[in-house]
Amino acid sequence: MKNIGQMMKQAQQMQAKLEEVQKKLDDVEVTGTSGGGLVTLTQTAKGNIRSLKIDPSLVNADETEVLEDLIVAALNDGKAKAEAASEAEMSKATGGMNLPAGMKLPF
Repeated sequence: MKNIGQMMKQAQQMQAKLEEVQKKLDDVEVTGTSGGGLVTLTQTAKGNIRSLKIDPSLVNADETEVLEDLIVAALNDGKAKAEAASEAEMSKATGGMNLPAGMKLPF
C-alpha cells in the first residue's frame, strides 16, 4: 500500500508541474516565416498569434494568391515551431520521461 500512496503523490506532483508548464507556454514565443522573411508571424507555444508582418512589396492586388500562400506557410511554420517548443517544455517537466506516441499531458 505504501507504494500506491507514493505513486499517487508523484502523480500529483507531476500534474502540478504540467499545469505550471501549460501556463508557461503562453509566454514562450516562436516566429514563423515564409517567402524568405517576406511574411513573419509571432505566436505563443500554445498557438496564439501575437503579430503578423507582411513586407509592403507583397501588397499587390494582382498577387493576392501569393500573399495568401505565404501567410499559410508562415502559420504552418509557426505551428511546427510552437509544437517543438511545447514538447521541449513538457520534456523538461516530465524529466525526459518518454510518453507513448500521441499521448498529450495533462490528460
